[in-house]
Amino acid sequence: MNIGILLFPDVEELDFVGPWEMATMWKAVAKPGERVPSRCLLIAQSSAPIVCAKGMQVLPHTDFDHCPALDLLVLPGGQGTRKEVNNPSLVDFVARQAAQAQAVVSVCTGTFVLHAAGCLVGKRATTHWGSLERLRALGDVSVVEERWVRDGAVWTSAGVSAGIDVMLAVIADLAGEEVAGRVQFAAEYYPEARRYGQFEQHSGMPAYARAGASTNI
Repeated sequence: MNIGILLFPDVEELDFVGPWEMATMWKAVAKPGERVPSRCLLIAQSSAPIVCAKGMQVLPHTDFDHCPALDLLVLPGGQGTRKEVNNPSLVDFVARQAAQAQAVVSVCTGTFVLHAAGCLVGKRATTHWGSLERLRALGDVSVVEERWVRDGAVWTSAGVSAGIDVMLAVIADLAGEEVAGRVQFAAEYYPEARRYGQFEQHSGMPAYARAGASTNI
């Protein structure tokens, strides 16, 4: 299967590096006969280097014109999404790939790119806590304050680090709980419960974080 992760100027680094790590770890820990990614690709509108939100520079593997059909498409977020939702080439690429993909995943404000491509109308979804009201204002999305949300083939997640969680969930769905457990173990991804400061009291704290637990939808 082909996994593609979209890149664009001012993309948030961990939004795509987290899912990339989980996807490539999946390939590394797979056993003979198990479903496994054949290719994991970083995709951009052109082959030029991408300058990310915090200054990281990344070289895409392929561009829109040469990208193969994707079984799993990942859309990271970041400040760049505010411009890219009005980029016809990018939005059309997402719409075309999403139409035939087995799963489409957004991280953080990548949700708004999904919406621009027509993939979220009438669906449940989430995004970064700072953009929840902006997502509600679209009027045609049922906003859920969870770490990640699935609605059919569309998976959306909260901000930045939540991309790791949603990718593990997608791997569990596509390849099974045992495989996802192997990926989680290899990555040693077991976040501790400790929280710093008093941000549970912040007005923007999403419901799942205030409650301290999540029952994903």
